[in-house]
Amino acid sequence: MDEPLAVALKFGFLAVLYLFLLWIARSAMKDLSRGGDGTAAAEPVEPPSSRRRQSAMPDLRAGVAPRLVVVAAMGHEPGTTFDLGTGATMGRSDGAEIRVDDPFASSAHARIFPRGDFMYVEDMGSTNGTYLNGRQMRTAERLKVADVIRIGDSEYRYQE
Repeated sequence: MDEPLAVALKFGFLAVLYLFLLWIARSAMKDLSRGGDGTAAAEPVEPPSSRRRQSAMPDLRAGVAPRLVVVAAMGHEPGTTFDLGTGATMGRSDGAEIRVDDPFASSAHARIFPRGDFMYVEDMGSTNGTYLNGRQMRTAERLKVADVIRIGDSEYRYQE
């Protein structure tokens, strides 16, 4: 092999290796920037008026009991139900209300929370993203009956 070509290939390989290491360090820092209990270090601030509505209305609409049902998730039997009355965090950490034993889940991966009369799901800056009905989420989205939340290979169905 020509010497200049060999040198160019070596430098190309080193550049790719360097970019890969930067990507790994960025992912690790994203997980480390979270609080020790698995929750995000800085929660988004909601206007005081919406906070009052939430505390005054923990059960949402009368007779509605929001819950997540496991479709397929490691560590949980299909059909296992999680009550979401006041919301829940989902992730690998021990502090998560819904523990997601999936190698593609972050320690604090997503959260489900009430806003007004409805429940919403939001990705918490996870590395691999949260999917709602097969589409990757970019912002908090309102949950509707039979919506499917996917984190890695784990799937959960929203029910009321």
